[in-house]
Amino acid sequence: MRVVTLDHPADFDGWRTAARALAAADVPAHEVTWQVAGDTGDLLATAAEPPPAAPARFSVPRTFVDLAESVVCHSDPARFGLLYRALLRLRETPRLLEDKADPLVDRLEALRRSVARDIHKMRAFVRFREVTEEDGARFVAWFEPDHHIVRRNAGFFVRRFSTMRWSILTPEVCALWDGETLDFTPGATKTDAPDGDAVEATWRTYYASTFNPARLKVKAMLKEMPKKYWRNMPETALVPALIAAAGTRTEAMIEAGAPAPHAQSLAELAAAAKACTRCPLHGPATQTVFGEGPADAPLMFVGEQPGDQEDLAGRPFVGPAGQMFDKALAAAGVARATAYITNAVKHFKFEPRGKRRIHQTPQTPEIKACGVWLAAERAQLRPKLIVALGATAARAVLGRAVTIGKTRGQPVPLDDGSELWVTIHPSYLLRIEDPEAARAEYDRFVADLAQIRERLGALA
Repeated sequence: MRVVTLDHPADFDGWRTAARALAAADVPAHEVTWQVAGDTGDLLATAAEPPPAAPARFSVPRTFVDLAESVVCHSDPARFGLLYRALLRLRETPRLLEDKADPLVDRLEALRRSVARDIHKMRAFVRFREVTEEDGARFVAWFEPDHHIVRRNAGFFVRRFSTMRWSILTPEVCALWDGETLDFTPGATKTDAPDGDAVEATWRTYYASTFNPARLKVKAMLKEMPKKYWRNMPETALVPALIAAAGTRTEAMIEAGAPAPHAQSLAELAAAAKACTRCPLHGPATQTVFGEGPADAPLMFVGEQPGDQEDLAGRPFVGPAGQMFDKALAAAGVARATAYITNAVKHFKFEPRGKRRIHQTPQTPEIKACGVWLAAERAQLRPKLIVALGATAARAVLGRAVTIGKTRGQPVPLDDGSELWVTIHPSYLLRIEDPEAARAEYDRFVADLAQIRERLGALA
């Protein structure tokens, strides 16, 4: 049994040197024990140095080097042995890392992702506090990482805070920067770090003023900022109170929004809506997507909100759901050009996910904020018949939640003398995976539109 002792828990250079020599000597993975200086180690192993480095007889892809540099920072005691096993297998299978179904590759990738998350948390949640020393100010932070990431992550803080003298204290190792040299010293305790400084009151004021209650998602916030980090950040003391007051503050923001103008035409309404800031959705959206259609249209369709393609094009129902809608309208004998088509909410609500923007359902405050525009459209059009495409649209028109199954296929009288008909949103058809079920639901949607066309003829 060969024992390899590394200098510290994230000693990639030491692992690489030893692994090269062992692989060149064809030492099997089960005959190697990896340990870190200061650890107890394998009591049954016989201490021995790895064989001297020999000329490399194979090469590994750069992707493996990058993977190994990350995985050695994990806290899993088996990480060095797992990487050595992968190194030996790469000699026979150079494209091993492309096989994501391989158990070893899958495990290494999971370790890499965990390290990446920990690195991100450290960059996001380290909070420096100023202390005065004989030779000037130093900024000190306390952080408790899950893995051995301090050495790997220190360069980020050097680049970000190159003109500051700072120390990041952790239980395992401390990183110190004096403006010119980065040094690492043994770990510290939380009592070695300051509890606060003079600027924290200003920082808390800034955080409270920039907190947006209308975009609050508690579960998402806790996923991104777990409570284990709260005790080391000054602003988190404010979070419980900010969450408790979020609903009231959101309502106040909506009430303070600019009222809908007294426009003389749909065109003037559309122009005014471009500058709408009644709810926070206007910020990330590309543009306002207002309704379109004849000013005297007797038939009005109301959807939920613009999607990704509508947000980019500035027109309602032009994406995949819009194409499905057009197809169903044609099958039902309804000419789109004769109807007015709009949405309950005029801005695209989404969650960024890489390069994609994932649709999110509008909530009551956003529906209420946009209600003035829908009401203004109805006042200008005075349609005989309004069709709500989906539950969100029905809620926007009626001011209360309804169940599509209970209201579908029958008229709902409205206060202005018009009728509301409720049916599904065409995007629902795109989410049905079973082809037979999708065809049946599409036929039912076409039947709804045909019934609406007949009812409109009767009202005329």
